[in-house]
Amino acid sequence: MSSFIFPDWPAPPGVRALATTRRGGVSRAPWDSFNLGDHVGDEPQAVAANRALLRRELPAEPVWLRQVHGTRCVDAATALPRIEADASFTRQRGVVCAVLTADCLPVLLCDDQATVVAIAHAGWRGLAAGVIEATVGAMAAPAERLMAWLGPAIGPQAFEVGGEVREIFVADDPQAAGAFVATDKGKWLCDIRRLARQRLDALGIRRIASANSCTLGDADNFFSYRRDGVTGRMASLIWLE
Repeated sequence: MSSFIFPDWPAPPGVRALATTRRGGVSRAPWDSFNLGDHVGDEPQAVAANRALLRRELPAEPVWLRQVHGTRCVDAATALPRIEADASFTRQRGVVCAVLTADCLPVLLCDDQATVVAIAHAGWRGLAAGVIEATVGAMAAPAERLMAWLGPAIGPQAFEVGGEVREIFVADDPQAAGAFVATDKGKWLCDIRRLARQRLDALGIRRIASANSCTLGDADNFFSYRRDGVTGRMASLIWLE
């Protein structure tokens, strides 16, 4: 696998997006090698070098967020650097929306006229709290004009959670029960992509594509916080040309 994954979705001309892997950078173990997170203990000069490599693929420096597993969605064209938020959108061309992940689900969105794009960091906490709903709301576009791509994240056979997590989702939507499978240890396996699809569908968004990569299961290509603890971060990015 190369350093970049390009979404396979029916986005219109004028919408560009990519997700990074852990390959192709300069960071040393345990952040090896294409770590883009500046908050995980990696050497600052290595992170800067990796971000410079990424910048070659982009029209501008990404608008990096200080992610807190919340629901705030900001306008990337006017956001202050490192603003506390877990999603961003833009209608301005050349502005790059970005999130960092290492098991959580990146959700990329655009409309079919290439007038607005957005991205959300959807771990289970943010997903349950409504980060997708907040992001779609900020886009202010009819749902039938929107489409989504779900990037690399922890897979349904690897994401074990306690019963309290299941209860939070099921209390909000009984259909969420279908995204959880009981284990013989009293825990639950959670399909975070299915939960995201359900929420997008409830908003009226039907065109949903997915990377289907498991970050925990593929150590060669992806960072995984749950697998390794101290590790790097991948980036997912979207912008209007």
